[in-house]
Amino acid sequence: MDLFTLLQDHAAVFLLMLTRCSGIFLIAPFFGSLNIPVQFRAAAAFLFAVVLFPVVDALGIVAAPSTMLAYGVAVLSELFIGWLIGFVAYVCFSAIHMAGKVMDMQVGFAVVNVMDPTSGQQIPLIGSFLYNLGIIVFLVTNGHHMIITALAESFRMVPILTMQPNLSLSMIMVNFVNGIFLTGMKVAMPVTFAILLVNVALGILARTMPQMNIFVVGIPMQLMIGVGVLAMLLPFYVMFLGGMFDEMYGKISIALQALQ
Repeated sequence: MDLFTLLQDHAAVFLLMLTRCSGIFLIAPFFGSLNIPVQFRAAAAFLFAVVLFPVVDALGIVAAPSTMLAYGVAVLSELFIGWLIGFVAYVCFSAIHMAGKVMDMQVGFAVVNVMDPTSGQQIPLIGSFLYNLGIIVFLVTNGHHMIITALAESFRMVPILTMQPNLSLSMIMVNFVNGIFLTGMKVAMPVTFAILLVNVALGILARTMPQMNIFVVGIPMQLMIGVGVLAMLLPFYVMFLGGMFDEMYGKISIALQALQ
């Protein structure tokens, strides 16, 4: 093998690695935030590929596809692997958004939305607070390091050009998305149950004292009870986030194993 062919294969493999590294910057929490400039994300993906290239190259020589069509399919498959790692992490934070929507609807903040610069969408008030707190806990507990570790480990679990389509991956992704509703309801259940008790008490009060304007009393009471219960639950919410992030890392491994 001459020097030109060797360099050609190395360059092609490096571009495939760069494509996989770029996948996590499309949707992963913190890495795929829209408020991070595209130039910075592209430079970070390039640096990840440069650092990981010697390690991946030591695993064995990879022959680049000989045709443009085959190489294009390889690019899409590598981009999908990186996107899948970010998607699993994104699903966990989507559960936080759902929990915030449920809480806002019960407390009375359903009509209040704020612009989230990380996603470019309008999200509920409590959902924005819980999401930002989740990002802080994610960074403090070195969750972003675990995403990078999962990316590096993916080159060992699913080497370059070895991804095998598996029908079980579709069911795994469906179960992950289904977990959004289950996890969201777990987070929102204490506040929802507290507001339910308040509504029952207000209903009894309205029957016993018909002359009282229950709407004037009920709306401020729901706000105070909801925000108070949320404030008391914050320490437990942080502990819950730690367990959810540990589960997220396990889900990433399961998703990568489905591609072997």
